Amino acid sequence: MVKAKTIYNCQSCGASHPKWQGQCSQCGEWNTLVEEVLAPTTRGVANRKAFSEAQLKDRLVSWSQVKAKQGDGERISTQIEEFDRVLGGVGGKTGIVPGAVMLLGGEPGIGKSTLLTQVVLNLVRQELSGPIFYVCGEESPQQIDLRINRILIKENKKISKKNLTFITTVDVDELVEIVKTQQPSLVVVDSIQAMTTSDLTGAPGSVSQVREAADRLAKVAKRLHIPMFLIGHVTKDGAIAGPKTLEHIVDAVLELSGERTGELRLLRTLKNRFGATDEVGVFRVDEVGLAQVNNPSEFFLEHAETAVPGSATTCVMEGTRPLLIEVQALVVKSQLAMPRRVGRGIDLSRIQVLAAVLQKHCKQPLGSFDIFLSAAGGYKVTEPGVDLGLAMALVSSLKNKPLPQGSIFIGEVGLLGEIRQVSYLDRRLKEAKRLGFNQIYFKQTHRSVRELLGELKI
Repeated sequence: MVKAKTIYNCQSCGASHPKWQGQCSQCGEWNTLVEEVLAPTTRGVANRKAFSEAQLKDRLVSWSQVKAKQGDGERISTQIEEFDRVLGGVGGKTGIVPGAVMLLGGEPGIGKSTLLTQVVLNLVRQELSGPIFYVCGEESPQQIDLRINRILIKENKKISKKNLTFITTVDVDELVEIVKTQQPSLVVVDSIQAMTTSDLTGAPGSVSQVREAADRLAKVAKRLHIPMFLIGHVTKDGAIAGPKTLEHIVDAVLELSGERTGELRLLRTLKNRFGATDEVGVFRVDEVGLAQVNNPSEFFLEHAETAVPGSATTCVMEGTRPLLIEVQALVVKSQLAMPRRVGRGIDLSRIQVLAAVLQKHCKQPLGSFDIFLSAAGGYKVTEPGVDLGLAMALVSSLKNKPLPQGSIFIGEVGLLGEIRQVSYLDRRLKEAKRLGFNQIYFKQTHRSVRELLGELKI
């Protein structure tokens, strides 16, 4: 077999080099050269092959054929409601789109392989048209079998082993040929960093190997209409490892996050060609795997039945889903010349702005106090609708007075101390009332934070 020719392209300016070098001679950037396969080119009209009737029919696809072949009604449910929610859909039909290539990333040990193993077992029970392939790039079939047995022991259910096949190759070209021959109903690659091609000289996990392997797998998945999951690693900064072009190759990028020492896991969508990108799935770690949390609002509320100083309840939106969470504040006298501002799940800039607003417009002496803010359950706050809850928690901790029991605070706090409107207010209010919160404070009840503090007398 003739080895494919390769070339080194700069990821910064696009300049090509015949061999690797530390610095690009065109733009001067360091460590930006990546090995790529040099595609053969044909010059001249004479070398171009004319389309045969069969080739032309294969390349021209009627819209009616597309609708009959793939639509929202064709989605495959994973039987895990939280997972299907993240994959998206319309009309109540959610799940896996045939032919979609999905990248699942997350820190080591966070539960990526466990979650996809549970998905695979649910799909095996459905007895799809073809076998399910699980590519063992980092684990042996025996190790995966131990994980499967651990999950099945808790469920106390028997399952047919005929529809699940383990693939023990890490050569992406071999895997592509196996997929073409066997026509599986689903492929899980664990992981994409373990896959290699002999056309490149880079080590497994290098930028060139990861991108080329993902590109070849995506092409065969699209051509044969086979859904595919790719498990990806993350860098030390928490980003999904590999070039940014890897995220452009796949159809959906899923991220499983959470504190490794905690029991909460959040599945988010960073990119989704077939659904929304702001949905979230909530899971809880149990003794055998990941269990979905059907009512996450109750999971995030630990002190809802007791009044504790420094604790406030607020509501956030994850896509179209309202979630009630508890925010906690600790305000203590500082022993430093510059008081500390620390947030867990809350941006430092948000803490600084709220502290300045409370000090100027509400006359709260926070300038000489250390401030610590946290969202319960390891949740990461990203929207401004929690500002009012954070502000009330800060004042409650500063005065050492609990907020009224059964109260919830919804609203954005402006730089002038006013309470501003938030989106999806009706859904937030409905969720709060459903969980028994009868005192709801928002823009329609109070115009400013100072007015609200005066009424609550804290």
